[in-house]
Amino acid sequence: MTETLNNPTRQALLPALKLGPITVDTPVVLAPMAGITNTAFRRLCREYGGGLYVNEMVTARALVERRPESLRIIKHEPDEVPRSVQLYSVDPVTTGHAVRMLVEEDRADHIDLNFGCPVPKVTRKGGGSALPWKIRLFESIVATAVREASRANIPVTVKMRKGVDDDHLTYREAGRVARDSGVAAVALHGRTARQHYSGQADWDAIRRLRDSLPDLPVLGNGDIWCAEDAVRMVEQTGVDGVVVGRGCQGRPWLFGDLQAAFEGREDRYRPGVEMVCRTLLHHAQLLIPYFDGDERKAMQDIRKHVAWYFKGYPVGSALRTQLVTVESLQQLQDLLGQLDQSLGYPGEAAEGPRGRAGSPKKVHLPQDWLASQELNADQQEMIQAAEVDISGG
Repeated sequence: MTETLNNPTRQALLPALKLGPITVDTPVVLAPMAGITNTAFRRLCREYGGGLYVNEMVTARALVERRPESLRIIKHEPDEVPRSVQLYSVDPVTTGHAVRMLVEEDRADHIDLNFGCPVPKVTRKGGGSALPWKIRLFESIVATAVREASRANIPVTVKMRKGVDDDHLTYREAGRVARDSGVAAVALHGRTARQHYSGQADWDAIRRLRDSLPDLPVLGNGDIWCAEDAVRMVEQTGVDGVVVGRGCQGRPWLFGDLQAAFEGREDRYRPGVEMVCRTLLHHAQLLIPYFDGDERKAMQDIRKHVAWYFKGYPVGSALRTQLVTVESLQQLQDLLGQLDQSLGYPGEAAEGPRGRAGSPKKVHLPQDWLASQELNADQQEMIQAAEVDISGG
């Protein structure tokens, strides 16, 4: 259900986000999240509000090799426009091949390059949030992607973090290089790779990047858990739009709240148990065609969403255990039917961070990666084979 807040909320009216030929009326981007932002979840989010919905990250090498899971990841529904694909790569040549494939086979309208992933299997190969430290390599990858995508007038954007750690910050230099290479926008997650998802996002860094790139759209990412957070980020940083990741897990209606906020409206979703159950079941139903009719695989996938959907709601531990081991759609429907559908929104308990923030972590990097911003011979050889072992599909 929806309800109108009694007290006026702060409102931010932003113009539409322009990415080359693409106009995003609601300046909100769904951040790619592995195993989450598939076509089913994207459709669910689009049913609530406008924005740019990016698919899961796919590796350039896996895409070029046409691995079945990679082709599944970049698949879009007929009414999903614009089609947004996020690529991971550490090699300019492979990047070029992958973008050329997307262009020639008409598989994307927008391409985002991932330089923000902090997970060890990515950074230890010099990729994700580790890569902008090697600034010439970063420049080569970005420039190659822009050149190939420009053949079909497809805009390229970059998503990145502040840097490897506080002693190796790269975001301002990388932002300038990306702009000069012709990207349509840059998005900054206000954390370092070492922070992973711990602590607070540094919105001051986002503001500094915004100020340093007056001629390029800059998007902010980090700690947007509700529409009011997005409004506050815009007020504090001046960004042209926001990128939402973990905040929408189990809350696809957040995009409805965000659209309302950016349109200056005060209505917000405050779902009771009935709406949560209905949305979770709908999500599970959408996953079945995504997995080519394999209902069991769809139910295995929906299990990880249960805790997010029911954060703060009175669901007993025994029922939660059954929900996270569900085997069929009928079983899921029966279990959800055991909940008291008349229970309303639990308030603050359902708000705030989703998932585990964790603590700062050691960043796993290639040997001597931080010794210089230039690649040495061993590192050059390493990146040419690095993408083979990174699963993006």
